[in-house]
Amino acid sequence: MSGSERLVRFELLGQEFQFYTATGEREMEEILSLVRQEVEGDGNSRRGNVPASKVAVMACLNIALKYVQLKQEYEKYRFDNDTRAAQLSEEIRTRLVSE
Repeated sequence: MSGSERLVRFELLGQEFQFYTATGEREMEEILSLVRQEVEGDGNSRRGNVPASKVAVMACLNIALKYVQLKQEYEKYRFDNDTRAAQLSEEIRTRLVSE
């Protein structure tokens, strides 16, 4: 364990978890909030009799889906911005040459 790591403890689905991380406090709170939201849902106990392991796997799949969608959106955003930048650069070059 490095000097900047700290122990994080939390409860999820009635089980206690703990691990060491160098992740900042605020970031860790956001991460745990997202995991709880995915695993525990809106608090209406939608899990029923589903085992905790299956709930955890489904939460992982939902988080992975969101990650893949964000990655795709980011790649499209970068492509669109690169295209716009190239168009603007060409327009500037054309105007400078014509003057």
